[in-house]
This record gives sequence, structure tokens and C-alpha cells, in this order.
Amino acid sequence: MNHWGEAPDEAHLPPETVLAQMEMAVIVCDRFSNIIYGNAFSRQLFGFGGDAIIGHSILSLGIAEEDHEQATELAKHVLKGGVWEGTFCNLRADGTTVYTRAHAVPLRHPSGAVDGVVIFAREALRSNQREQDRYGLMERIGERLAGSLELESTLRRVADTLVPQFADHCFIDLYSGDRLYRKVSRHAGGWEPPPGTWAEVGEPVSYPPGHFSAKAMDRRDAVLVEDMIQHRFTAPSESSQRLGHEMGITSVISAPLLVRGELLGVMSLALSNLSKRPDPHYDGFDRDLLGAIASRVALAVDNALLFEEERDTALAFQKHLLPGDRPPPLDGLQIAWRYEPARPLESHGHGIQTQVGGDWYDVIPLSAGRVGLVIGDVEGRGARAAAVMGQLRAALRAFAQDDKPPADILRKLDEWVRTMTRPERMRSGWNSDDLVRPPLVSCTYFVYDAWSRVLEFANAGHDPPLLIVDGEVGELDFESEGGMLGLRAPGMGGELLFNEESAELKPGSTLVLYTDGLIDRRSKDDGDYHTREEAREMVRAAVAGVARGGVEAIANAAYDAVPGDIADDVAIVVIRTAAEELAVEERTFTAEPIMVSEARRMASDAFATWGMPEEQAELACLLVSEVVTNVVLHATATPSPRRELVVPVPAGPPGRGGEPLGAPPPVQFNTDFGALDTDPFDGGAFDEDDWNLGADLGRREPPTKEFRLRLRRGADAIWVEVFDSDMRLPRIRSAGETDEGGRGLYLVDQLATRWGARPTSDGKAVWFELPLNPA
Repeated sequence: MNHWGEAPDEAHLPPETVLAQMEMAVIVCDRFSNIIYGNAFSRQLFGFGGDAIIGHSILSLGIAEEDHEQATELAKHVLKGGVWEGTFCNLRADGTTVYTRAHAVPLRHPSGAVDGVVIFAREALRSNQREQDRYGLMERIGERLAGSLELESTLRRVADTLVPQFADHCFIDLYSGDRLYRKVSRHAGGWEPPPGTWAEVGEPVSYPPGHFSAKAMDRRDAVLVEDMIQHRFTAPSESSQRLGHEMGITSVISAPLLVRGELLGVMSLALSNLSKRPDPHYDGFDRDLLGAIASRVALAVDNALLFEEERDTALAFQKHLLPGDRPPPLDGLQIAWRYEPARPLESHGHGIQTQVGGDWYDVIPLSAGRVGLVIGDVEGRGARAAAVMGQLRAALRAFAQDDKPPADILRKLDEWVRTMTRPERMRSGWNSDDLVRPPLVSCTYFVYDAWSRVLEFANAGHDPPLLIVDGEVGELDFESEGGMLGLRAPGMGGELLFNEESAELKPGSTLVLYTDGLIDRRSKDDGDYHTREEAREMVRAAVAGVARGGVEAIANAAYDAVPGDIADDVAIVVIRTAAEELAVEERTFTAEPIMVSEARRMASDAFATWGMPEEQAELACLLVSEVVTNVVLHATATPSPRRELVVPVPAGPPGRGGEPLGAPPPVQFNTDFGALDTDPFDGGAFDEDDWNLGADLGRREPPTKEFRLRLRRGADAIWVEVFDSDMRLPRIRSAGETDEGGRGLYLVDQLATRWGARPTSDGKAVWFELPLNPA
């Protein structure tokens, strides 16, 4: 007989019997984190049958992907002899989710060495350490709220944490103006309410007076309904109330979202028959917990709203500095473009900033249907880069109207960039000797003539565009990369050269212009980054796959070519030349008054062939006459400086007045014809003797001056160009009432859609535009 306090002989039970009776999961792992034992309760808790996980990694317990790093940290810490405690999200085999609270200790060999890990786990919030576990939920909510500044992502993370661990239903409603709108509607097991019952995401919500959510907002405090069966509340609609009864809603908590005294909305959690719980009711501790969670959620929502407001303002500012959403209609070209800012910088570890940048592009209509195209990138990001980009675009558009060659435009733009931001001492920071340098800008400027298919361009340190010809993808060859604009700061020696280049594009050729954000720092799945050449090859391959598709398809393929978030903003412009030839008529005339009528006749025939209405054709012919007449008049009266050629001759006998005749007559150039006038006694008239002397001196008769008339037809307009060798650009004169001339260009200015003059390599071109089919 055993005495009091002595253990009976039959009390010695095998460990397996004890472990099988425990309402706590016991998992044993070896040093390599492979499971070597799991008791009966672990199978129930984690949802696996038999010994299915024996020999597999600890991750086979269904640990959610976001907790894999935490599981790795657990193993490292415990194998070093430490003790670890934390909460995991586990996905069961049946698709349900369970949150577990784990306590891990080292498994030691009798010698004292650590042989493995022993994990004790239970369902979170359903243990004797309830308060501690729910504070763990608060910690988890805080971690997830700190992971994003985007409103939708923030609210989604909150709902994913609360459902199904703490609730079967989660609703978050936020004010927009004076109305509530549903932002989150999350339910356990992927269940969705039928249409027309509970409000869907994006729909307005109106809670009747006395509703628990309305009470929470009115009282500015969390409201608990422990047992819905004992309370009756007026629902927003009969259908929503009926669905609540069908779902078996048992308990509800509503908490207002308050920050700095402002009510942002309301968050509501509910328990129902969607899941089986030991106690499907909330209590006072749960109400206080949700109140604390709501405070954190409100602060995160307020930060997200402020950030999105700042981001929307910055993006609106930047997008208004760029061309509109749709390219303008252009003759001989199909154009598509994309602009996409990078995601907020906190996702890349650079702090919280609005991710706007200096990528820019533009399409500029030039004279006679020609088009200026530009793509570029201002160094850096943020408001300063976007402001510089806006100034660059405005300056380039202004410079482009001079119709100078692309290299001249870049030289002028480079000079402007270097003087745009004068170096000055920074007034912030400890070092007052730092200097603010001008921005660095890469860009390429193109001028395309759809009638001749000639592309002229100059480059300033920008990546060459892709060129698609007959379905084959290559690159447009740049003979010179060129230096970036602003590279040569004031005070530095040397001069940057921007070379003029040209290429003739085949019918149906496609150019893909892009900024370096498309290929720079594009992340891989393993956290590393693609090299620029790897990313460029991915873009080429993606474009090749849709090379024969439309420009929109090519733009989309280029943007989606490299996976992962972009670390910089991206601009893409796709340009395709027309497959058909555009209508053009051209002829050269001598610069004689009689040729004005011939030029008018040529224009009239062309306009009739192109189907221009008769009244419009007559107007166009009138303007052709005015421009051609102006060229003819000035071509035959081009001033040149008078020059004298002194020919030495022997002194002759004295003249009648006794004066010596040793002074030879001057040889004079006629200002109108460039001929020699040598006879001092013929009143300056030019005669045969003068020509003979001119021939003796090796002078030839000047060639007859000419002008060239070119007519172009577009889809909606015609362009008339008159070329001549006179370098002087025309200007409108204010003619008096009695003046016979001076009104021609005034008529052109008043009647044409646009007109202008541009210098050419051997003279000038005067042009005007008229609508082909005026309304």
C-alpha cells in the first residue's frame, strides 16, 4: 500500500499517450527544419491527415508566403539555443486559414548539443493566453499597415488580417464628401453576398438612425452587439436585413475611424455561421481591441489619403505638361504613346516620395506637314525634374517653329539648359559651399517629312530607338551618341557637338522611342535586377512578337515586356510611316512675271485633281499668285553692294580745260544686273561696249533666277511652298491707302490657316496651309 504523497506504480504513462491527449500541437523538427514528429492535435490544427508531413519541411504546415521569412528566422534562432515566440498564418488543405501562436524551444541531445526544434502551437485567440494573442493581432495589424501608403492596398491588408482570424465579415466605409462609400467587403471562405443585398465595393452606403454603425459614428466610440438574436436593428434595406438573418449573424462590433477629431468612416466586424467557432460572440475585450485597431487603421487611411492627394496633384501637374492622351492626326504617320509614373518610392526602399519624374515626349506640327518628334529624360525625379521637363518642352516647341535643322535646335536647347538654372549657393544644410548645377537632360529630336519619307535627327545622349522594317526588329543607327544637354557647365572649356543625321524610312516602317525607365533597374523574382542589355533584349523580343500589329499593340507590348515594378517613370512613343505615297506636285519656274500665271495654272489643275471645292480652290490660287508674285518681284530686284574696279591706263593728253586725263574711268557693277558699266559719257546706261569690256575681263552674264513651287495634299489640308535663292525672309508691311503694293502677305495672313517662312540651305521657303474641305 502506498502512503499519501507517493506515486502509484501504474502512474508511469508512455510519452505518446500524454502527447496524444494534449490540446496543443507538438511538432518536432531536425536541424534541417524537416518534421520528424507531429502529435494528433497538430493534425487537427494544421489540417493534414496521418503522417503526410513527416520528412517534409516545416513550410509544409501551410505557412503563408508572407511568413516564410519569419519561419526561417525561427529555425536560425532556436538552433543557436534561443527561444522564439510568434504568430503564423497557416493555410489548411481544405482551403481555410488559421492563425497559430507558436512557441519554439531547442531540442537537445544528452550531451547538450542542439539536435533540432520543438514547436508548441495553438490557435490564436482560442487559448488561455487570449489577451496576449490579441495584442499579437494588434502587432500584426501594425506591421501590415506600415507596408503600404496606397489606400486600396492598406485597406485590403487590414481585411486580410482580420478575416477569418477575428471575423467572418469585414466592412470598411469611408466618406467622400458628405456620403459614405463601401471600400472593403471581405468575407470568410471567399463567400460573396448576392447582388442587391449588402452594398458592394464602390457603392454608397446609408445607415438608418439606430443602426449600430450609425451609433458608432454618432458616439465616436466602438459599439458592441454581443448577441444579435436579442437585439433588432433597422437595416439599410429589407434585402440586407433578410440576408443577415439567413447568414446567422451572431455578434457585431462597429468602430468609427477617427483621426485628429475628423470622422473618416466606420469599420464593422461580424461573426456568422460561415465558420465554426467555440464561441461565436464578441465581448467587451473584443470591442476595446477593435477600437484600438480602428485608431491605427484611421491613421493609416489618413496618411494614404494625404499621400494619394499629393501624388494625384503631382501626376496631374506632370501630365498637363505632357501632350494629351491621344496623339493628334498627322498625315503619313500613325502614333501611339504611353506615359506611366513609377510606383511610390517606399516600395523600393528609397523613402516615401511622390514618384514623378522628368521623362518627356512631344509631337510638334511644323511647316508644310512636316512633324517634329522628341523624346527625352531629365536627370532625377520629383517636382524639380518635372518642372524642368515642362520648361524644356515649352522651349523646344518654341525653338522648333524656326524650322532649323535638328542639330541646330539641340545646340540652342543646350545653351538654354545651361543658363536655365544658374549655379547658386544652397541655403539649406550644413555645407553652404555646395553649388546647384544645371540639370542633365538626354533627348533625341527628329524631323520627319512624310512626303519624301526622310527622317532627320540629332541625338543628345539618349538611347537609340527600335526600328521595325518588314517585321524585323533592329535599332536606328546613330553615328554619334552626342553629349547630354547641360553637360558642359558654365566655365568649362570645349564644345559639345550635335551631329546632323538622316535616314529614309521605308513605307510601313515603325520606330519605338522610349526612355531608360523601361530598361533600368527592372527587378527579378530573386530580388536582383536585369541588366540594361537583358531588359533591352526582352523589349525587342516582345516588340518582335507584335511587329505586324498596330501601334497601340506595339506600345503595350513594349511596356509589358520586362516584368516587375518600374523604378523610374517610363515614356514610350511608337511611330509608323504610311504604306501609301502622299500626293505632291512640284515644278521649277524662271523668276519672270509671266510665270505667275503658269504657276497659278499648275496649282489650279492640282487642286481640281485633289477634289478641292471650287470656291476654296479659287482662294488657294489667289494666295499662290500673291506668294509667287512676291518672290518674282524680289528675285528680279535683289540688291547687291556697288563695287568699283580701277583699271590703270597711261596718262593721255590734257583735256579741254587743261586738266589731265590720267584718271581712268571707274569700272562699275550695275546693282540690278551685276553687269559692268565703263562708259563715263553715256549717262550710266549699259550698252554693248560695256558687255564687251565685261567679256574681256572674264565676266559672264549672271544666270536667270528661278523659283520652285511645291504643292502637298494631306487628309484634311493642302500646303503650298515656294522656294527661291533669296536669303531675305518676308514680313508683312503696313500698306498706306494710296500704296499700290504691300498687301499680298497681309492677304495670306488673313485667309490662310497658317503661313510662314523658313531658311533653307540655298535660300528660303515661303509656305501656307489651307483646309482641304472647310466646314
